[in-house]
Amino acid sequence: MTGSDDKLPTARKTAQVDEFLRRVESLPARVASGKGRLCFAMDATASREPSWDRACRIQGEMFEAAAALGGIEVQLVFYRGFHECKASRWLATASALHDAMRAVSCAGGQTQIERVLRHAIDTAGAGGRLDAQIFVGDAMEESADTLAGLAGQLGLLNVPVFIFHEGDDAKAAQSFKEIARLTRGAYCAFDASSADQLRALIGAVAAYAAGGRKALAAYGKRVGGGALLLARNLGGKG
Repeated sequence: MTGSDDKLPTARKTAQVDEFLRRVESLPARVASGKGRLCFAMDATASREPSWDRACRIQGEMFEAAAALGGIEVQLVFYRGFHECKASRWLATASALHDAMRAVSCAGGQTQIERVLRHAIDTAGAGGRLDAQIFVGDAMEESADTLAGLAGQLGLLNVPVFIFHEGDDAKAAQSFKEIARLTRGAYCAFDASSADQLRALIGAVAAYAAGGRKALAAYGKRVGGGALLLARNLGGKG
């Protein structure tokens, strides 16, 4: 059965993208120092199975966006099944990340966003480096207060979280927006019809992680669309 509620209305999509761009615009300037480091965290529970292959294709844009900027290293983090949450080694090519993602099969289970955020805290707070975190998911079944507390810690560590929310779960949206706000990251909803837009915005986050605002501006000129708008909004900052 299909209906008007199956996809986000165009006006709502546009407003959410605009808000995402405003959030990224407010990020502090970042001085590039070697390769940027980005955690790419994904919900691999059963509800995400139909869109997992699409996510595998989209992730390549991250490396393309960062390739001319010294590159990025990406760590795949995913959860599924019964209390299973894993992190890959740091990956430096799109093909390596694609292979890692293709090796994952989705399995039923509860969300484990708390573990994802704790992993980011441990990574950034143990003398390591983490320039940004992306999270892609469709649900939140944990304590919103606990997640907000962890997001606050990431905010203190200057690790922005960029959340791409698939679907229209209102409870998840509220919690995801709060995580993005507390980390000075950004939230954006998407569906199957907005894959190209999602690809460009994920690429914009990768460009920022690799080289800060100047890198983001260069990426925006290359791909246009929302990323170009974001770069123009940034002007000559950082």
